[in-house]
Amino acid sequence: MTEPTLPAPEAATASPGIAHPKTVRSFVRRAGRTTRAQARALVELGPRFVLPYRPHPLDPQAVFGRRAPLILEIGFGMGEATAQIARSRPDEDFLGCEVHEPGVGALLKRIGELALTNVRIVQHDAVEVLQHMIAPQQLDGVHIFFPDPWHKKRHHKRRLIQPPFVALLTSRLKPGGYVHCATDWQPYAEQMLEVLSAEPKLANASSDPTLGGYAPRPGYRPPTKFEQRGLRLGHGVWDLIFRRRDE
Repeated sequence: MTEPTLPAPEAATASPGIAHPKTVRSFVRRAGRTTRAQARALVELGPRFVLPYRPHPLDPQAVFGRRAPLILEIGFGMGEATAQIARSRPDEDFLGCEVHEPGVGALLKRIGELALTNVRIVQHDAVEVLQHMIAPQQLDGVHIFFPDPWHKKRHHKRRLIQPPFVALLTSRLKPGGYVHCATDWQPYAEQMLEVLSAEPKLANASSDPTLGGYAPRPGYRPPTKFEQRGLRLGHGVWDLIFRRRDE
C-alpha cells in the first residue's frame, strides 16, 4: 500500500546550517507545570504504561497481554475522558498519544487510581506513531477529541484533520473501524465534516438528516468540564463519526 503524502515542509529548501526544513505540525510543545502527584505517577507507573516510540509496528498482544479491539486516542489532554472510557469499556485496549508531560502524568495518575490495565501511552507525535508503530488495518477505532482548532486563518495549515492525515488514518483502520472526532469550534467542525466526507474509504455513520452530517454525542464520550461550561453558555459541540467501508 502506498503511504499518503503528509503535509509538506513549511519551506521548500533548508536554511543554511539546518539539515532539514521545518515540518508543519498540528501541536506546539507548551511549557506546563508537572505537579508532584503527576511526577510521582511518571516515575512509579511510567515504566509499565508508557511505551517508548520505536519506528516499527506495535505488537498489541505482547503489550496488553491479550487479543482485544485496539482504540487509538490522539491528543488526550489531561486524560480524564480516556480513563473514563477505558474504565467503561474493559474489553477493549486503548493506546493514547500525547506530547505534553503534565497530561501524561495526569493520565498515569488516573490509571493508578482506577486500577486500569487496558491503557498504554506513547509520548510522541501521533503522525509518526501512525506512520511507523501502527500497521495497516490494525485499529478498531480512533478518538480525536477537541484538537487544537488553530483559529487564525494563517494557522489553518496546522490543523490535524487534513486530507493526507485522514488518508493515513483510514489506512490503519480495519474495515468497519471508526474514527470519532469532536470539536467546540464550528468552523473546524465544518472542515472536519468536509475532509472526512471526501475520503472515499470512509462512510458517515450519522443517519439523522436533521443533524447535517454530525452525530449525537455517544454515551461513551464523557463531556469535559470545559464542554459542560460551554454548553451552559450556549456554545456548541460537534461530534463526527465515520466508519471505514468494507472492502
